[in-house]
Amino acid sequence: MALNYNNLWHRLIDRGMTKTQLRIAAGMSTGTFAKLSKGEALNTSTLEKMCKVLGCDIGDIVSYVPDDDTKEELKEEK
Repeated sequence: MALNYNNLWHRLIDRGMTKTQLRIAAGMSTGTFAKLSKGEALNTSTLEKMCKVLGCDIGDIVSYVPDDDTKEELKEEK
């Protein structure tokens, strides 16, 4: 599974907010933020905190992009 947080980074730029400011405002640890930077999965409570800080919906900051294996599996199911 591949998660994409590009919309989050764009939202931060639009708001003039740094990654550090978001991390602190959302009460995220540096380890959790490292996961975010690597496109890894986060728990929903962390996503909820970021949405609260940014005043947005989860779909506004994260999207699912299937990897090649998943795309192939989907083709085979059809």
